[in-house]
Amino acid sequence: MEPLGSTLTATYAHPRPTPASFLPAVSTRASSYRDRFPHSNLTHSPSLPWRPSTYYRAAANSPALEPYCARSQRASQSAMLPFVSSRTTLLTRYTPDDWYRSNVTNCLESSTSRHNSERLRVDTSRLIQDKYQQTRKTQADSTQNLGERVNDIGFWKSEITHELDAMIGETNELTDVKKKLERALMETEAPLQVARECLFHREKRMGIDLVHDEVETELLTEVDIILCCQERMKMHLDKAVAQLAANRASQHELEKDVSDKQAAYRIDDKCHHLRNTSDGVSFFRGVERVDATVSVPESWAKFTDDNILRSQSERAASAKLRDDIQNLLVVTANEMWNQFNKVNLAFTSRIAETADAKNKTQIHLAKTLQEIFQTEMTIESVRKAIRDKSAFLKVAQTRLDERTRRPNIELCRDMAQLRLVSEVHEVDGTIQTLQQRLRDAEDTLQSLVHTKATLEHDLAVKANTLYIDQEKCMSMRKSFPSTLRLVGFC
Repeated sequence: MEPLGSTLTATYAHPRPTPASFLPAVSTRASSYRDRFPHSNLTHSPSLPWRPSTYYRAAANSPALEPYCARSQRASQSAMLPFVSSRTTLLTRYTPDDWYRSNVTNCLESSTSRHNSERLRVDTSRLIQDKYQQTRKTQADSTQNLGERVNDIGFWKSEITHELDAMIGETNELTDVKKKLERALMETEAPLQVARECLFHREKRMGIDLVHDEVETELLTEVDIILCCQERMKMHLDKAVAQLAANRASQHELEKDVSDKQAAYRIDDKCHHLRNTSDGVSFFRGVERVDATVSVPESWAKFTDDNILRSQSERAASAKLRDDIQNLLVVTANEMWNQFNKVNLAFTSRIAETADAKNKTQIHLAKTLQEIFQTEMTIESVRKAIRDKSAFLKVAQTRLDERTRRPNIELCRDMAQLRLVSEVHEVDGTIQTLQQRLRDAEDTLQSLVHTKATLEHDLAVKANTLYIDQEKCMSMRKSFPSTLRLVGFC
């Protein structure tokens, strides 16, 4: 068997047992090359490596060679029997005309093939140049579009960065104002506690001093003002918290957008500078059929513009809220300070009135004590006078008792008897008068003692009131916070 893809001439290169006068059947060489190995997929001859694989087809066995091949196989199997010429073998020979026609056909086919190949080479070269220029222009357009896209991304990235810096600054300023508001709100607790403590202490006043005076009215007003200021501060504090949340949400959207812009800028800038000789260039089959886009240039620009507009709106609202909080701090500080001064003036006036009443009470108490002393001396003198008159009465009555023991006729109603009786009646009347005066003096003394107790109680009440208003309340009110603390600076 001859090697696969070998030519017919290669068959005669080997020794043959047949005579040299035998020639194979002549047919068109193109048909012989086309018909051999009809099912073979070989593109080039393994025995002829110099032949190009393009447009090369393997040779096919001619049916005319089949008897010779079969006879050759049989001859090789039968110990190489000698070839014997006969007339029947001459019938398989080609004529000279066939031989010439075959040569002419081969030359024509060779010229046609070379002409077609030359035309194909020219067309291919021109096609390569055209496609190369077209591909370069397409790549240049893509590079230009990528450059424009990088510029657009850079522009919007700078806009977002500027707005993001402004939003961060506004958020920081609003945070500082919020902290000042919180400090001011905490500072109002002390004045409120002082006002309530003053009211609680003044409830400990006693007796007639437990009155609903101007001080109590102003203290109640101060408590209401402080509570109202706290309510407004808390309301603005809630607004500040909500505004900070909105600012942070806008800031988050801007940060996310600028992060996406940075990633897109980095990717598109890399694509813009990518060249045919760059590293990392490779095939990605089917990537052009993948459409992962979610926006168009109009919606892309509108998304960023909406983020910026939303941030600007939140920033404007935040600035207005900061101004409102600053004004609120000033207004509330003035209101609390004005009411604080009113309460202090009311306390000062009330303390002066109470001190004056206390001084007057002390003067009356001193006079009452002096009068009590004098009354007690009078009572003692009356009692002494009564005791002195009792001796006279006892003498007169003793005399009369002794004279009753005179015997018989000696019981005479004489002048001495009459005078003794008159003396007893006179001394007894004197004693009765003195006893009445003693009772009057004792009643007066009781009245003076009651007056003394009343004055002492009133004096104690006034002293307690002064202690509460002057010592407790006014000493606590000395610790009222300053205006700077009330507006949250300290």
